[in-house]
Amino acid sequence: MSGKTETPEAANASTGEPPNDANGTVADAYRGNWVDRLAPAWTRPYLRLSRADRPIGTWLLLLPCYWSIALAASSTGGFIWWDLWLAVGASIGAFLMRGAGCTWNDITDRDIDAGVARTRSRPIPSGQVSTKQALAWAVIQSLISFAILLTFNTPAIILGIVSLGPVAIYPFAKRFTWWPQIFLGIAFNWGALLLWVAHTGSLSWPPVVLYFAGMAWTLFYDTIYAHQDKEDDALIGVKSTARLFGDDSAKWLGGFLMTSVALMTIAVMGALLPGAPPLRLAISLLAPWAMGWHMLWQMRQLDIDEPDTCLKLFRANRDTGLIAALFLAVGAIV
Repeated sequence: MSGKTETPEAANASTGEPPNDANGTVADAYRGNWVDRLAPAWTRPYLRLSRADRPIGTWLLLLPCYWSIALAASSTGGFIWWDLWLAVGASIGAFLMRGAGCTWNDITDRDIDAGVARTRSRPIPSGQVSTKQALAWAVIQSLISFAILLTFNTPAIILGIVSLGPVAIYPFAKRFTWWPQIFLGIAFNWGALLLWVAHTGSLSWPPVVLYFAGMAWTLFYDTIYAHQDKEDDALIGVKSTARLFGDDSAKWLGGFLMTSVALMTIAVMGALLPGAPPLRLAISLLAPWAMGWHMLWQMRQLDIDEPDTCLKLFRANRDTGLIAALFLAVGAIV
């Protein structure tokens, strides 16, 4: 051995292949993320299956949970101590269920991922783990998450079990519909329903409207994300809203923006009126307004033919959802 070392980027510069070094670095992960730097070597393929090196998905799954806890608290007079556990449990559960869902997605998409430049470095197509090992890892994550769910009330437990249906179906959606992002939205915003029920004990129409607001937001950010892969997707026959909308994507994104803002506004008003203190209502209504401005900023930056820009803006949606969560939480406190 010569002792010479290369970065993943340098090693693949001449071939154009995505980074995939001896440690199994995944192409679309942050360079120098904690999994690559700190995790024991034997755990890295499993953490990469769970996307622990790419935390944005956990945020996008978790933030509708935070919205719902805060709005439910506002509707019942403010936060209670139980809400602290709901937030902690939702955070751990989001990490685990996002990990289980991504692992399942990689199992079902292993042949597709092998044919796409951005995804062929993932653990299964790159040979870091077997399909059986990945399936066992998905089951382990799901069981731990289920143990957390059992600490919630019975209606929330039932909703949590039902959510497994959309999670199981989503990876196949891109094979039979041009709108797989709808199926992602169904799965990723389930927390808006579940955490409302966990706080209040029953389901009502405001969290359902909040759920659909989250679905419109998912269509917004995941269409941006899908533009990264549209050329590879066209070659292998994978469907997406990015391919469906094409050069008209900006018009559709604007529609999703307005739908998300309008529905969240209706959800807030439905949860708080009549009877909410005016200051609480005003601050809570700033949530959809501020979220909408951040989405508009993304649209102004967007170049659908520039994959790096699409990835950067997709990741920016963590802040989009956090802005809404912050205003809703402050509204519940005042």
